[in-house]
Amino acid sequence: MPKGDYLGEFEQIILLAVLRLEQDAYGMEVRREIEARTGRDASIGAVYATLDRLETKGLVRSQELAAEGDRGRPRRLYKVTANGARALERTQEAIASMWEGVKVRGV
Repeated sequence: MPKGDYLGEFEQIILLAVLRLEQDAYGMEVRREIEARTGRDASIGAVYATLDRLETKGLVRSQELAAEGDRGRPRRLYKVTANGARALERTQEAIASMWEGVKVRGV
C-alpha cells in the first residue's frame, strides 16, 4: 500500500468517535467522546482541523444543519464515508500484522 494510505493515530480516534456518535457526531461531541474514552485532552481546534483534513481526503462528509431555536447556531454533522471505513479497516489490519509475534518487555 502506498505511503499516506494509512491513518495516523488521531485520525483513527476521530473516525472512531464519529462512528460511535452516529447522529450526534458534531465537532464538540467528537471532542467530548475522545476525552471520555481516551482521557486525552483534545483541543477543539485540533478536532476541527482533523475533521477538515479527513473531509478533504473523502473519509468523512459533513452536513450543516439549521440552528435550533432563536439563539442557536447552525451545527455541522459528520459521517464516516465508505472510503473512511475502508481506511480504518486497512490501518487496523496493518497494525495487527505488525504486532504479530511481538512481545514488549519492560525495561
